[in-house]
Amino acid sequence: MFDPVIAPSGTLLGLLQRGRGDGTLHALAAPRAEALAALNHCVLHDPRHDWQVENRSLYYARLYLDLHGGLDAVEHHLFQAEDHFDTDESRTGLALAVLGHLASYGRHDALELLRRYAATGSNWAWALDELALRDDDSGLRSLALPVLARFPATPEGETELASAVRDAFEPRPWRLWADDPRLEVGARIRAAGEQGSFDRWQRQLRPSGPRPGWSVRAVFDWAQQALERGSVLHVPAARCLSAVAGPEDRPVIVEAARSGPDGARCAALHYLAEAADPVVLDLIEAAATGADRTVADAAVSAFERMSGEEAVDRARGWVHRPDALGASAAGVLASRGSTRDTHLVLGALRETVRSDGPDAPHLWTLVDGAGRLGIVCAAPVLRHVYRETTSSHLRGRAARALAATDPSYATGFAVECLWDCEETTREVAALHAETGDVRVAERLRRLAADPAEEAEVQTAVRSRIGPDVPSF
Repeated sequence: MFDPVIAPSGTLLGLLQRGRGDGTLHALAAPRAEALAALNHCVLHDPRHDWQVENRSLYYARLYLDLHGGLDAVEHHLFQAEDHFDTDESRTGLALAVLGHLASYGRHDALELLRRYAATGSNWAWALDELALRDDDSGLRSLALPVLARFPATPEGETELASAVRDAFEPRPWRLWADDPRLEVGARIRAAGEQGSFDRWQRQLRPSGPRPGWSVRAVFDWAQQALERGSVLHVPAARCLSAVAGPEDRPVIVEAARSGPDGARCAALHYLAEAADPVVLDLIEAAATGADRTVADAAVSAFERMSGEEAVDRARGWVHRPDALGASAAGVLASRGSTRDTHLVLGALRETVRSDGPDAPHLWTLVDGAGRLGIVCAAPVLRHVYRETTSSHLRGRAARALAATDPSYATGFAVECLWDCEETTREVAALHAETGDVRVAERLRRLAADPAEEAEVQTAVRSRIGPDVPSF
């Protein structure tokens, strides 16, 4: 999947692509045709950089309901000829998830589209999972023959069917079909289920892949061989070393961390970091400044896993470095430093935004650190990250940090966060939004009554409107 093109944050499309609460508020105030066009663009061209983690489907489904939007554009997207050639589930997954939420809100047209797509579409398994949560038994039973027709009655087809039954995210349809009295349905599904269970048992009984021998040298050889095959097994190898190494093996492990082959060196660095060996910080610094990127990356990763005060103290000396180890040191101070490190974390936060922009990977830890340490001076930078980042998860972290650092959060961003696409962001907003705003009171009531809302959000809402809390 190509990286999506995200519109500027000040536009309606840019707000909706980011999943910001202001996107919903602006869409409701915009001409309906313009708002629906922007909404359809988001649903049909997934704007998420990490579509497997970031949420948008409930956010967009709610906006379809508020705008009384039709589903013609979604139907055309799902059933066009491209569906048979571009079978990547990221092309249709967001649209199917939106339809699933709309079906749960009682939109029968969304339910019918899901049924049609489950019968004929390439991403049928996703549609079937959505239906498993929302459709009735008769609707699911009607899909048995179309779904089974995808698997020819050949040894290869039966193997594929067994895999589909075994790996189904939602088992309800398959269980219904297993009870079907027709031989071509019930008997076939039951046989596939038994085969899938047998395959799983075989995999557990005889795990595949090479395993290390019971010695330090054997573990090093295993890690090196894995690296040569393209597999990164530094951390598992370090765990194996913990099981087989004794005090007498320390000189060998230290030497491997200093000058061994790449695989062995990476494993040794991780092992020594986990053991908090006194020599490891010097070895990490030497490895991180070397020319070998594999070893340098492993050294930085090993340092980030250290939790002792020695690592935090060394991070204070490394934080000004302009390389990956310096960025890692800033993250260590953000997550494990004390109030004496406030100026270092703030400086790293500002520099990261200035040099790498509001989507820099290192910002996640730094934003959390600003909130954890209560750095009030960081509020302007956090507000910038909140507005501009295209990651809804990073925006949520910025919202939590602002709640701890920005006195204006309760009357500012917290209000729009009640409409945010991420449930964790809505939860923070529900705890902090100033209820004197009439929009907040009405939104809290709606979230409390919405059956699709997450339990954590509703718990936060009810803590504000419970029986012991004055009425709005």
